[in-house]
Amino acid sequence: MSERAARLGRSHFRLFRAIPTRWADNDAYGHVNNVVYYSWFDTAVNAWLIEQGHLDLAGSEIVGLVVETACTYFESVAFPETIEAGIAVEKLGRSSVTYRIGIFRRGGEQAAAQGRFTHVYVGRASQKPAPIPDGLRDALQALAVSDAPG
Repeated sequence: MSERAARLGRSHFRLFRAIPTRWADNDAYGHVNNVVYYSWFDTAVNAWLIEQGHLDLAGSEIVGLVVETACTYFESVAFPETIEAGIAVEKLGRSSVTYRIGIFRRGGEQAAAQGRFTHVYVGRASQKPAPIPDGLRDALQALAVSDAPG
């Protein structure tokens, strides 16, 4: 078993997105179920991609597919909280990007949960790896962090 990830703070992320929890997010134990965190990861990154003009759900010829994901939980979150998802880029390759995502309680200084996921960019029609387009690469570089969390 690997060593538990060090809990990250807000300074380890480049931008934040508020996401409200929903009644349906809570599980039988009274907190947000673990699978919902992965949905928040997807929502935070893909909303940013759409807002920045780098993803057209119906028309983009190059799309990012999630090929790897992980999450570490530190404290529970529950409805009706609004969380803040922090985003940063940990690694940028020719056709892939690994995002760092932190889930924070509104105004919280340390992540309640944190993780990562990797998009591999492919041609929508071919499903074969494709280089990250230059404009998107520039936007991703602006989110890059050089710190290696403990």
